[in-house]
Amino acid sequence: MSRIEMGADAPTELAQENLAAVKEAPRRRRRRSETKSWRRALREDWQLYLLCLLPLLFFVVFRYIPMAGNIIAFRRFVPGGSMFGETWVGFRYIQMFIQDPTFWQVFGNTVALGALTLLFSFPMPIILALSLNEVRSTRFKKFVQSASYLPHFLSIVIIAGMIMQIVSLNGAVNQLIEAFGGEQINFIQRAEWFRQIYVASDVWQTMGWGTILYLAALTQIDENLYEAARIDGANRWRQTLHVTLPGIAPTIITLLILNIGSFLAVGFEKILLLYSPLTYSTADVISTYLYRVGLVSNNFSYATAIGLFEAIIGLTLVLGANALSRKVAGTSLW
Repeated sequence: MSRIEMGADAPTELAQENLAAVKEAPRRRRRRSETKSWRRALREDWQLYLLCLLPLLFFVVFRYIPMAGNIIAFRRFVPGGSMFGETWVGFRYIQMFIQDPTFWQVFGNTVALGALTLLFSFPMPIILALSLNEVRSTRFKKFVQSASYLPHFLSIVIIAGMIMQIVSLNGAVNQLIEAFGGEQINFIQRAEWFRQIYVASDVWQTMGWGTILYLAALTQIDENLYEAARIDGANRWRQTLHVTLPGIAPTIITLLILNIGSFLAVGFEKILLLYSPLTYSTADVISTYLYRVGLVSNNFSYATAIGLFEAIIGLTLVLGANALSRKVAGTSLW
């Protein structure tokens, strides 16, 4: 009986194996084709891949390898000892900054500056690009572009020096206030004015550079869409609303997601150069707090725990913004 059963099952097993082989054959051919196409692309465009080598090395050396150092957020680091810490302390440093009122004040300042920067600095390049797109004078357009791009190429030290000169007691702002009968204000030493100074300078510094991306996106919009809108009776405002903005929407969404990801990473260098103990209440952010705690006070494990917390929040914001964009607008980074 067992031989009969075995004889009956053998053709069935053979048929299943043949069917599996038939199904697997296209996949094998596809993999071979992809391998060949990849080798062909690498052979034909090796110069382009060679150009990508240095940026990849930069990210590997300065972004990915240092991630191994996050282990000292859970270990006690002693200068001169092991780079991965001496003893395991678990979540001790995380509990320390969660219970630290100074950290939460710093965290609030970071969120406030990040929100204000996103609210004012992000839309300004879009507005400038849309305005320049309507300008018909080529000379005026080039002048505005050059003047708005220039601050991006200036050193942060120069930017900070210019800001301090402009808002100083004898600076242009106070001279203007005195001309209208007001009294001088020491802006740079008043905590309540720091956020306005920072956001205004960030808009001035980044607006022109961000405009480049949107102007490039505007050139990709089909002119026939504008012609069709004019035939339908749409004025310039409606053309902007229904043709221009949807045309650059993917670029806007992509840059918005990237900006949300760097929400907590407000400008460390500029704040470090502009703030003072008198303005800590509104100017001190996570990055400057990490600098003082980690490098000045040599508390590397505590600073690493705070930095890891900041990175996790940034990653969460990027993933959340990307998922929301994919669900609502149908456009995302991945």
